[in-house]
Amino acid sequence: MPTVDVKNLKNEKVGEVELKDDVFGVELNESLIYFAVNNYLVNQRQGTVKTKTRGNVSGSGRKLWRQKGTGRARVASLRSPLWKGGGNVHGPQPRDWSTKMPTKMKRGALKSALSERLREGNIVIVDEFNLDDHKTKTFVAIAEGFGWDSKTLIVEAAPEKNLILSSRNVPGVKVASNVNVNIYDVLYHDRIVFTKDAINALQERLSS
Repeated sequence: MPTVDVKNLKNEKVGEVELKDDVFGVELNESLIYFAVNNYLVNQRQGTVKTKTRGNVSGSGRKLWRQKGTGRARVASLRSPLWKGGGNVHGPQPRDWSTKMPTKMKRGALKSALSERLREGNIVIVDEFNLDDHKTKTFVAIAEGFGWDSKTLIVEAAPEKNLILSSRNVPGVKVASNVNVNIYDVLYHDRIVFTKDAINALQERLSS
């Protein structure tokens, strides 16, 4: 089992945590990760875009002139797509873009990505985020002490209000709970910071 140091907010070692091999010791599976990321991104699409067809635009349905004898092209309605202000032909309509992916595959992709982050040395475990206030400079001071100068994902079992408020204005930092960790965030952020409780809860969820 891989072992990771647990640190306090002053970047001092206060303990160790043993990580499970079936969660943080998984081989890299790029194809599975690709499918999981694609599934996540597709499911973010709202599918609410819509254009008006000839049945939706305003205007009379009356035939503009008689069919024959005028010398002009035949026309039925002012709402025809051929006319300015008419309906749209084959335009986008509301639809559900979501796709389903087996839960076992999703978990496998997440385990693979987390294991790779651990092998890179980009997983940090802190004892707890016990901030005295919600000032941005408080969080920035902690980040500078750890050297978190790039995109960082902070995972807490139940994110505290002070942590959320103090970090929300810091570029590249995202706070999430252990149940909301997804494959996209793990790959997008360069570093993942877990609290001790969060990583234990995550291991229990993924190993079940």
